Amino acid sequence: MNGAESLINALAEAGVDTCFANPGTSEMQLVAAIDKQPKMHAVLCLFEGVVTGAADGYGRMADKPALTLLHLGPGFGNGTANLHNARRAFSPVLNMIGDHATYHLQYDAPLTADIEGFAKPVSAWIGLSQSADDLAAVGLQAWAKAQDYPGRVTSFIAPADHAWTETRSASAIPAVAAAPTAASADINAAVEALQKGSVAIMLGAMALREDALWQAGRIAAASGARLITETFFTRMQRGAGRVPVERLPYFGEQGADYLKDFENLIFVGTKPPVSFFAYPDKPSWLSPEGATLVQVADATVDALDALTRIADLLDAPAEPTVLQPRAAHALEHGAINSVALGKVIANRLPEHAIVSDEGATNGLGAFLMTACAAPHDWLTLTGGAIGQGLPVALGAAIACPNRKVVALQADGSGMYTVQALWTMVREDLNVTVLLINNNSYAILNIELARVGVQNPGPTALSLLDLSNPCIQWTAIAQGMGMSAERVTTVVDLDDAMARAMAARGPHLIEVMV
Repeated sequence: MNGAESLINALAEAGVDTCFANPGTSEMQLVAAIDKQPKMHAVLCLFEGVVTGAADGYGRMADKPALTLLHLGPGFGNGTANLHNARRAFSPVLNMIGDHATYHLQYDAPLTADIEGFAKPVSAWIGLSQSADDLAAVGLQAWAKAQDYPGRVTSFIAPADHAWTETRSASAIPAVAAAPTAASADINAAVEALQKGSVAIMLGAMALREDALWQAGRIAAASGARLITETFFTRMQRGAGRVPVERLPYFGEQGADYLKDFENLIFVGTKPPVSFFAYPDKPSWLSPEGATLVQVADATVDALDALTRIADLLDAPAEPTVLQPRAAHALEHGAINSVALGKVIANRLPEHAIVSDEGATNGLGAFLMTACAAPHDWLTLTGGAIGQGLPVALGAAIACPNRKVVALQADGSGMYTVQALWTMVREDLNVTVLLINNNSYAILNIELARVGVQNPGPTALSLLDLSNPCIQWTAIAQGMGMSAERVTTVVDLDDAMARAMAARGPHLIEVMV
């Protein structure tokens, strides 16, 4: 048995069952080892940003890490934007990075790079194998660190000669650390703030799971507190029968206005909000001046435990008093806008569907309209690095093969990782892509005005325009083997959505807005 086989066998025994891969020459021994391991499903992606984004989506839904296989420093570098998003999402992701044979590094071959330098900004932990005997142990340590609550991006480097050299070493599977719990003083401070009134509880990360939201609903029933989520969250379990949560507006001044009347703000699974960008004469810090801020638990502290303890100390009722009712929307006729899009999704979304939202300017209407849909999970762009939506949908579908996945995808950001469509077809995934086409980086047209640019000229406007030439999304999807159709009216969209939700397999609906 060589080092690669020792490593892959050890990870498989630890429960790693999926590897998203874009390998090169230095990883061929690792490829061969995966081929021999029946417990591991290998998924080829045609770009490293799809590899890492898919691992993020898998981690969010499986609550355990998938393995990525990346080729040297440049290959890893191609995947770092979506690893930035995964880091912000606290997703468990385990990166396996191939490297040259150790004796070859001295020659400075063209692909030689500072892999640790590439990995450091997006990795909570980095390991480097010292020998074939050490390779499996390093991989297992990275696996354990990736599961530090609620999840981490970790990376380890596998030199080619450590992969091909024979070894007899055996590595024990390490224990995964327990989730830290909130300090009693912070729990008591939250209870005191809740008893004063004029209070909101801001929720993020694992606090937006159904069980934690149930406890937050109990607290709201006892105290009258409002429940508000961070703008871009990892995964929210929402829809009919679940505890509803308000969403903080995206633009900073709107967020500050939304919070201005609260005298007490409690944070569980998140931290005090700030504006996504700086703007002239607009606030960066969004919490009200003079308000009492109580940080009970950030994303790295057990949110369910904290909320349950608060609810119990308040002697809260056993059940929330407010749960989201199921409702259907009446549909308008004519052209499609973001609200009409959301109404169609809400009416047609099957129970326990997963929505990967990179809808950009058209995503908010869809989010608001789907509060009353069947129970579902909603995933967002946590780190702001666009090109996440399609890969996250891919990874979520691998993690949850029996659930329908809907990728709510803006056209501009979709082009960043369009290769994900090919893998969806290759893996026959149950994904419907709602490709929202407005032939523009529409959000940037808004931002241009917000930063104070007056009367932008043709050059500035051309840098935000996608209509010269128009991108033919149905043709792109069909070229990758995916069935696709274009809709221009609400009625046509509703019909297409009904067909897509009733059928299994990958499909793209180009939604002209």
